Amino acid sequence: MTKKAGSKKEKKVPIILITNDDGLTAPGIRNLVEAVKDLGRVVVVAPDKPQSGMGHAITIGFPLRLHKTHLMDGVEAWSCSGTPVDCVKLAVDKVLHQKPDICLSGINHGANHSINVIYSGTMSAAIEASIENIPSIGFSLLDYSLEADFNGAKKYARLIVEKMLSKKADKHTCLNVNIPKGDVDLIKGVRVCKQAYAKYEEDFQERKDPGGKKYYWLTGEFKNFDKSRDTDVWALENNYVSVVPVQYDLTNYAMKQKIEKDYTW
Repeated sequence: MTKKAGSKKEKKVPIILITNDDGLTAPGIRNLVEAVKDLGRVVVVAPDKPQSGMGHAITIGFPLRLHKTHLMDGVEAWSCSGTPVDCVKLAVDKVLHQKPDICLSGINHGANHSINVIYSGTMSAAIEASIENIPSIGFSLLDYSLEADFNGAKKYARLIVEKMLSKKADKHTCLNVNIPKGDVDLIKGVRVCKQAYAKYEEDFQERKDPGGKKYYWLTGEFKNFDKSRDTDVWALENNYVSVVPVQYDLTNYAMKQKIEKDYTW
C-alpha cells in the first residue's frame, strides 16, 4: 500500500524575530543573525539608528517609518524609525502578521546585567515580546568596541536559542543573557543567576558650551553591593555566561503581604 500524498506531517520551521537597540548597522545584530539563521526563518526588524538607554519607550505623537532593507543574503530585514519596543510591535502587526516562535534582541555592545536591565532598550524589546506571549532572549556582550570579538557570544547565543526552541519554552519566558568579554576558550560555561543589587553611583558634571552656557554630562562609577556567588555580576567576573530569567510583573509580593498585614485603610 502506498502512502497518500501529504500524509506525512511536515516539521514546522520556527519564525525567529530579531531586533536590537544599537541599530541595524551594529555588528552585534549581524553576529546574532549569523549565529541562528539556519535554525528557522529569520526576520529582522531593528531601529534605523542607535536607541541605547531607551528602556521601554514607545513612539507617541510622531509617525513611525518602516522600510525594507538589506542586511545579508537570505534574511528579510526591515529598518524602523522607532524604539526597540516599537520594532517588536510593528514586526508582529505589520511585517509577520503573526507572532513569531521566539524573539531575540541584541547582541548588545556592553553589559546589561544588574540594574542595567531597567534602562536597556535591548532588554525592553525582549520584555515586550514576553508581554505579547512570545518567548524571548536579550543578549549582551561586555565589550563596547565595534571591533569586539563576538565568537563567544555567537557560540552561546546559538546554544541557548537551540535549547529554548527544543524545549518549547513557556510563552512568557524572558532571559537576560550576558556574555564575558574575551576569547571564547576562556569562557567557563553558563550560570543561571539572580540579578545582582549593583548600580551606578551617578554624578552630573557641570560644563560650559562654547557660548558659555551650562550643560550637564552624566558620569558614574559602577558599584556592586551584592557579594553573593549566585548573581549575574559574580558569574561575569568569573568568566561565566550569566542567564537571568526576568519578568514584566514588578509586584513585590513579599511587601504586598506585609502591607496587607501591617496597614489599616
